[in-house]
Amino acid sequence: MKIELAKTEIIHFVGIGGIGMSGLASIMHDLGFKVQGSDLNINKNIERLKKKKIKIYLGHNKKNVTNSTILVVSSAIKKSNPEIFLAKKKNLPIYKRGDMLAHIVSLLNRNIVVAGSHGKTTTTSLISGIFSRTKLDPTIINGGVLNSFNNSAKLGKSDWCILESDESDGSFVKVSPTYSIITNIDQEHMDYYKNMDNLKKLFIKFIEKTPSFGKSFICLDDKNNQEIIKNIKIKNFHTYGFTNNSQFCIKKVFQLKEFSKFDINVNIPGKKNYSIKNIIIPLLGFHNIRNATAAVAVAKTIGISSKIIKEALKEFKGVQRRFNKIFTYKKATFFDDYAHHPTEINELLNGVKKVYKKEEIVCIFQPHRISRVKNLKNEFSLSFKNANKVILCPIYSAGEKIKLGFDYINFAKQISKNSKVTVFLVKNEIELSKYIKQNIFDNQIVIGMGAGSISNWIRNLPNLI
Repeated sequence: MKIELAKTEIIHFVGIGGIGMSGLASIMHDLGFKVQGSDLNINKNIERLKKKKIKIYLGHNKKNVTNSTILVVSSAIKKSNPEIFLAKKKNLPIYKRGDMLAHIVSLLNRNIVVAGSHGKTTTTSLISGIFSRTKLDPTIINGGVLNSFNNSAKLGKSDWCILESDESDGSFVKVSPTYSIITNIDQEHMDYYKNMDNLKKLFIKFIEKTPSFGKSFICLDDKNNQEIIKNIKIKNFHTYGFTNNSQFCIKKVFQLKEFSKFDINVNIPGKKNYSIKNIIIPLLGFHNIRNATAAVAVAKTIGISSKIIKEALKEFKGVQRRFNKIFTYKKATFFDDYAHHPTEINELLNGVKKVYKKEEIVCIFQPHRISRVKNLKNEFSLSFKNANKVILCPIYSAGEKIKLGFDYINFAKQISKNSKVTVFLVKNEIELSKYIKQNIFDNQIVIGMGAGSISNWIRNLPNLI
């Protein structure tokens, strides 16, 4: 599908290297739009765009947007950015990523939108995996790189779109879903929402946009989801989870290091009850079983057979930065994970502890965003109870210049006290490598976690130790 109306437009992405921005830029390029963009540094996302011959500027400069007619701006970009300044001066239309995403999705007829504070990327990827086993060839816009096609986005040939939404700036409500999934609602992005009530109200607004011929799928295990269900006026949704009255209810869970196995009992009003037995996913943790159940629920509702669903889930290739094994050193196994919120850390470690019962678990944690650590200091300190040791790295500020407001050493002591773990502080990548070389051995499980540069640190360790 090519967009004839786009031939005169030059669309410039400010912050094109982000996972969400790069995916959107890739899809728009494939649709026929003239796309370019800028960012501060080269990364894998930009390298993928360069292979498509998309023009990339390193650094932000007024000259980059001289010929541009439209700007798409990442939520991470400050208003003082020189490219935004010139665009405003020239009265160019400026869109947030979420706004442009809504416009692109509107070109397709049917979509599945995955929303929530945690688990969106994996859930979106699992749905994409199921669709790939059918003749339905969807457009995919994800928040992580899918191993199956080594990209976060893919233009399909059908009128289906599978989309991970972004609630960080409220723009996710501008997408009109045919089917939607709400994984959970947590205390995130409070710099934008100010309080949880505002966040919940927007999720209700999003759910109530579901058309009569569509459906929302809400995880009933989440307390905030339970609260918003009471206030949804249009009851056009199904529930899923471990909670007994869930309409897609998880039963008979069995977990090993290599996979999780479970059943789903389906109880939809007005329809005959049935069970889908012996579902296998190559993922660990109750959180991933919930994510898979959401994918099963929407796939079954659309009409995909249980046989195809089970085959697709069993052969799921995974998502980069979701408990990926990176290397082994002195019999210790090193993993990389995106967990950067207390809930995510807690869920990850719960899953790891259930299957790695005898191994010592070592977390290399790089906090992401000063505001997140400041707002969730106590929650972070309680989230490492299933670990044995925590190596605490400096905060990755993500461009924030606010003050932390407390002593970082005391933060380390609070983690040690509240999670009952040994905590070590390192100042940089070199200190981390020295610690690993001197202290890591035998059958330890070492997990790098965070949303900043920690993934690069973990992958670079073999060159330093």
